Amino acid sequence: MKNNILKLVIILVLIAGVFGANHFNLTQYLTLEFLKENKEVLDNYYAQNSLATVIQYSIVYILATALSIPGAIILTLAGGAIFGLVKGTIIVSFASTIGATLSFAVARFLLRDLVEKKFKKSLDTINKGIERDGHFYLLTLRLIPAFPFFLINLAMGLTKIKMITYFLVSQVGMLLGTIIYVNAGVQLSKLESVSGILSKELILSFALLAIFPLIARKIVESFKAKKVYKGFKRPKHYDYNMVSIGAGAGGLVTSYIGATVNAKVALIEKHKMGGDCLNTGCVPSKALIKSASVIHYASRSKDFGIKEIKVDFDFKDIMNRIKTVIKKIEPHDSIERYTGLGVECITGKATIVSPWEIEVNGKTITTKNITISTGASPLVPPIEGIELAKVRTSDTIWNLEDLPKEFVVLGGGPIGVELAQSFSRLGSKVTLVEMSEYLLAKEDTDVSDLIKERLSNEGVKILTGHRAKEFKEHSLVCEFEGRDVEIPFTEVLIAIGRKANVNGFGLKELGVKLNNNGTIETNEYLQTNFPNIFACGDVAGPFQLTHTAAHQAWYCAVNGLFGRFKKFKVDYSVIPWATYTDPEVATVGKNELACKEEGIEYEITKYGIDDLDRAIADSEDYGFVKVLTAPGSDKILGATIVGAHASDLLLEFISAMKNNYGLNKILSTIHMYPTMGEANKYLAGAWKSERKPNKLLALVRKYHLWERK
Repeated sequence: MKNNILKLVIILVLIAGVFGANHFNLTQYLTLEFLKENKEVLDNYYAQNSLATVIQYSIVYILATALSIPGAIILTLAGGAIFGLVKGTIIVSFASTIGATLSFAVARFLLRDLVEKKFKKSLDTINKGIERDGHFYLLTLRLIPAFPFFLINLAMGLTKIKMITYFLVSQVGMLLGTIIYVNAGVQLSKLESVSGILSKELILSFALLAIFPLIARKIVESFKAKKVYKGFKRPKHYDYNMVSIGAGAGGLVTSYIGATVNAKVALIEKHKMGGDCLNTGCVPSKALIKSASVIHYASRSKDFGIKEIKVDFDFKDIMNRIKTVIKKIEPHDSIERYTGLGVECITGKATIVSPWEIEVNGKTITTKNITISTGASPLVPPIEGIELAKVRTSDTIWNLEDLPKEFVVLGGGPIGVELAQSFSRLGSKVTLVEMSEYLLAKEDTDVSDLIKERLSNEGVKILTGHRAKEFKEHSLVCEFEGRDVEIPFTEVLIAIGRKANVNGFGLKELGVKLNNNGTIETNEYLQTNFPNIFACGDVAGPFQLTHTAAHQAWYCAVNGLFGRFKKFKVDYSVIPWATYTDPEVATVGKNELACKEEGIEYEITKYGIDDLDRAIADSEDYGFVKVLTAPGSDKILGATIVGAHASDLLLEFISAMKNNYGLNKILSTIHMYPTMGEANKYLAGAWKSERKPNKLLALVRKYHLWERK
């Protein structure tokens, strides 16, 4: 009860303070003009009342900071102008810190309990970070304010950081900035004419203000580096500028870019060049999908006016074709090719023994920078009895010699639905088991429903809402609505996700930090907690996509090799992905699901591909194009296409988002007839039609009527 009364009193005082400041226009006194006009008066008052001036100034500064009233910069300049550099720095330093701590304390007292109840999960995560590294995090914010200081006071008040820690770190963190701003105030106070603007002291002061963020950033980076590299001996010279560990998309692109700019680079791979995508992922799965689709087209012969097409195939021949396809693509990622490009390719198991040293094949090599691109592996859950089932994963499914009669696929993500449909088309009796209510959980429900309907119509038995409980030798027991459901199989595929490959090459021993999901923790430049060690691709996330790994690899290479001059933040604003089922599903940017989760307002435009001439001619007239736009604008927030060749059709929307043009430009672009690509133009047309200027058109109708008279 007492707390509530006290909170009410504080709130009333805060409201009264803010209202009073606005009502009496007190902020007019916190301007550079007022300071210049009254400089002589202030100097005279300070000369006659030194202690009173210090006390009054400090109280005003503390209140302005505590109430988050704009003008702290002017007050800081005034401190320099009135008190000089040394006294001004001391007074401002303590006043600003006391005011910030008061603001912090008020936020904690008034809001923390309320915020904790509503956002406990999010706040717990922040508090763990604060407990682990809170003082340094606060110091970074104070040195390089990512957002205004009053927001730092508010946000930190909601955490569990100790008040004394907050006071001391704020005092230290704001000191450098205080000195620079107070010094600027000192120099401004000496300005008596226009010619004074050209004085070297004033120019230097403003130069310091301009480069202060850069200086602060360098101080923070230096401090962090010194802390993380403590205990490691830096080599006197380096064998390489960059070494990439893992020869998947990330490692290949990083090393290729390094070699292109004449850096000495090495690429270490313990298994096969090309990584999962070439050997067990994208390439073999697409080869299988193609073979299965040919068989499926034959079964649809009547749709094309053909009475019957007989199909005779041997499953072993299809699997051999997959191996042939891999062999044909292998030269693109081969040691020979990359050696020719200037990359030193090393086959062997790498172990990182220090931030600059890697042990491979009994030899220690030194490198200025390291990129970790070790990928991910199929996640196999600890389900009871799983060792009895001899389960297969996306890595081992390609060793099959015989077509499974009863094939259970556990997992309704992209890998699961692609392989379930393909094996069903080849003749397996397929059951797809998914724990959630929807397939393709990242996609919108209309997408999931359409894919579920298509797979079901083709004979795939889909069991959503089923939780795998136990494996027997030839059956899977699932829990569904409180009862057990037993599903027989001759083969079972586990496709519930992938886990980052972070073990076995020295990461944990070195102290490289990991995220809660097991991926390597990186910053916006893809640096780990060791600034010279980078990570990209599946091992880093947040997207497990081959093209995203290649995208990230550019940042690893450029930031690693040239980061001392200029670093680039990785851009995830336009990330596309596709699931290669029939129909394909392709998405870029935000979908409805993401917009709702993130609270983004949007408008939907949808075009049914069943209306498209080319789709009808090809008997592929199903699916849709859906685009989300910003309200009142043609700006594309995201697009989803479900249909034949969706992954190819999506390119137009990817380009539009990347190059910042909208649906109006797509509508005005000539699309060839008859093509599937016209679907994008018709979508843009539907968007335009839904927003036609009805009032203007009514006037135009009257004009035409008048013309006919």
